[in-house]
Amino acid sequence: MRRLTLKHLQTVRAVAQSGTIVAAAADLKVTAAALTSRIKLLEEDVGVALFDRAGGRLYLTDAGQEVVNVATRIDLALAELKNTLSAHRGMHAGRITIGVVSTAKYFAPRLIAAFARQNPRIELSISVGNRAEVVAWLRDYAIDIAVMGRPHLDFPVRSEIFGPHPQVVIAPPDHVLAKRTGIEKTELGNESFIVREEGSGTRSVFDYFFDGIAVLPPRVHVEIGSNETIKQAVMAGLGLTLISAHTIEAEVTEGRLAILDIVGLPIIRQWFAVHHGNRELSPPAHTMWDFIVQEGRSFLPKIALPPE
Repeated sequence: MRRLTLKHLQTVRAVAQSGTIVAAAADLKVTAAALTSRIKLLEEDVGVALFDRAGGRLYLTDAGQEVVNVATRIDLALAELKNTLSAHRGMHAGRITIGVVSTAKYFAPRLIAAFARQNPRIELSISVGNRAEVVAWLRDYAIDIAVMGRPHLDFPVRSEIFGPHPQVVIAPPDHVLAKRTGIEKTELGNESFIVREEGSGTRSVFDYFFDGIAVLPPRVHVEIGSNETIKQAVMAGLGLTLISAHTIEAEVTEGRLAILDIVGLPIIRQWFAVHHGNRELSPPAHTMWDFIVQEGRSFLPKIALPPE
């Protein structure tokens, strides 16, 4: 079928619909002679008759009907392709890879789910890790967008803030400091602390806050790489911890943890949408970027904090 092209499929369907060469030629804006020649060559090429001729009209043979059926299916497929490409152009279809720091997992699923409901044709792939892992994914172009804190990295990035990220110290509700206000951080030198692993954003805030105080900084009693395990350890009385306020909404509301009123806290960091500076976002990724920047704040946990 060397001569079978989309143009030939359109020709067969046009003749079938009009019933005559003259009418079909007018619809296709070609001469009747050219159309007759096109059909003759096509029938010779496929080796079967596509039309029966009777009473000055042309009627589809079974083989001709199969050609028309294929032409119709191709038209539908092309229409779907056009819609898909238009959706890409309109930023509403495609695939996005997202990296989320582990602390953001307490709100990121709600944020991403809301985006997915508005953009059902965009496929989402989500990876959760600590800060060092998410940075590595960004550096290696393994993700399109990261949800994380402080994006000052050793490679070019573009970043935009979408909301505040407070850091607080928590204790069991029956701790001696839980009922006090205006606690100086130097008073914490004798407390045991549970901290995140090296490479996490929360660990860097811990090191920053307790750097340079006049007494020994709080000793690290336990080092754990999971916010959930850290919260359980604090509730069990193993020590205090400095943690993102966005990870403890449920426990504070239920009275299982208490936020200490410490001078200098909360430290207000920021949540950022980040992507590699040398990588252009695809249209669907641009759509998600705009959604995070514009709507992300509304998905952050709401929790009462001590005054700064």
